[in-house]
Order: sequence, then structure tokens, then C-alpha cells
Amino acid sequence: MTERTQSTLESHPDIMEMRERYARAERAASTQQGQAVEALALVTGLYLAASPWIAGFNDFGTLAINNLITGIAYAFLLSGFGHAYERTHARAWAAGLLGLWTIVAPWVVAGNVDTTRTVVNNIIVGVVALLLALAASAAANETDRTGGSRSGRSGRTRSTRTTP
Repeated sequence: MTERTQSTLESHPDIMEMRERYARAERAASTQQGQAVEALALVTGLYLAASPWIAGFNDFGTLAINNLITGIAYAFLLSGFGHAYERTHARAWAAGLLGLWTIVAPWVVAGNVDTTRTVVNNIIVGVVALLLALAASAAANETDRTGGSRSGRSGRTRSTRTTP
């Protein structure tokens, strides 16, 4: 007969690193700034997705589809701020790029869609999206400064050995 070995999570070699990662995610998600950024980013993304119909430029098909896709992507990128902590910084920068894209989209997408209504809507929403992305990135950096390094190796150091 073979002997079965049962392992528990407590015997996992990286348990301290896993606990620190979870604690950092909880700190980031539980701050008022983190919660506000996540909620405002969700509202911003949903508004951007629905803005062609709210602001009344849904007859510009290319910009309407662009805003719909960009808004949904933005909402997904910054939702769940603390749940994917290690990727928050990269996700915030990607969301910032979507904010910049939103600003320039009326002049870049196909068709003559750069009317006053579309330009004003996209500039305001794009600036808000960019600022929220920068706030999310700053919150991730602040949590790192107070709670350890982003790499997850905060408790480990490499020993270097010199030979005489």
C-alpha cells in the first residue's frame, strides 16, 4: 500500500508571501480612495458606453460603437480594484490610455463625427477617465510604499557570497 500525505495550506512554502499579497489587496480595496475610484470608474465607463444614446449622437455609428466598446473595457479594467492587486498598476495605465483615446476619438475614427456635441462629451469623459486611472495608479503606489514591494518578494533577500 502507498502512504498518502496530506498537505495543508499552512505548510505551503510561500504562505507568508501569499498572506502579504492578500493583505495588500485588502488595504488597497478598503481605503476610501480605492472604493471611490472603483465606483467612479464604473460609472464613468458605463456612461461612456451609453453616451451616444444619452448625449444624442448615436447616428454616428463609428463613434457610437467606439464609445460603447471603450466604455465597457474601461469599466472592466478598473472594476475590482483590490481583487487583482498585482495587475492594478498596469490596468490603471491601460485605463489611462483608454481615457486618452476617448479624448482623441472624434477626430480619429472614420467618418465626419467631430461635432460640438461629440467633441465636448468625449473630452469631458476622457479627462475624467484619465484622472481616475491616475488616481488608481497612485493608490496602488501608495499601498506599495506603506505595505511592501509590488514584486511580492518583500520578505526575501538574496544572499550574496563573496569568496576571498
